[in-house]
Amino acid sequence: ERMFWYATDMKMLLLENIRSAHNVGAMFRTADGAGVAKIFLCGYTPAPVDRFGRVQPEIKKTSLGASETIAWEQVGASEVGAFLQEQKRTGATIVALEQTTQSIPLKDFTAPENVLYIVGNEVDGVSPEVLAEVDVVVELPMLGQKESLNVSTAAGILMYHGLV
Repeated sequence: ERMFWYATDMKMLLLENIRSAHNVGAMFRTADGAGVAKIFLCGYTPAPVDRFGRVQPEIKKTSLGASETIAWEQVGASEVGAFLQEQKRTGATIVALEQTTQSIPLKDFTAPENVLYIVGNEVDGVSPEVLAEVDVVVELPMLGQKESLNVSTAAGILMYHGLV
C-alpha cells in the first residue's frame, strides 16, 4: 500500500488532469508566491520532470524556476480517492474550485491552516469522482459573458484568497 505525503498547517494544491504545460508552469509560479508547500499532479497533468528524467521546458520556462523549488508529487488517477482520504485523515480540509449546485462563493469561505486546494481540467473541471471526496466546493463569481476563467488565473485567485 502506498504511503502518501501529507503536511499540517500548510497550503497544498492538487492539479487534476491539466492539459497545458503552460498552465502548470503558471500555477507553480503563483504557488511559490502564495506560499504553497507542495503541488500534487494528478492524472495526465504534465510534471516538471518526466518519467525518463527529462525536464519539461514549457513548465520550467513559465514557472520561472518555481518548478525546481516547490515540492511536487504525482498521484495516479486510480489512487486519488485514497490520497484524498489520507489527506482528510491527517487533518487537511479538501477544497475544490468548481461551479456546482453545492458550491459557495469564494468570498464566503475562510481557509483553514491545513488546506488542499483542487483545480481541474481546462474544459471539464474537477471530475465527479474527486468532487465526491471534497469537504467544500467554492466558485468564483463570473460577472461577464464568459462562464469561467483560465485555470491558472482561477487557481491564483484561490491560492491568494485570504492573503490579500
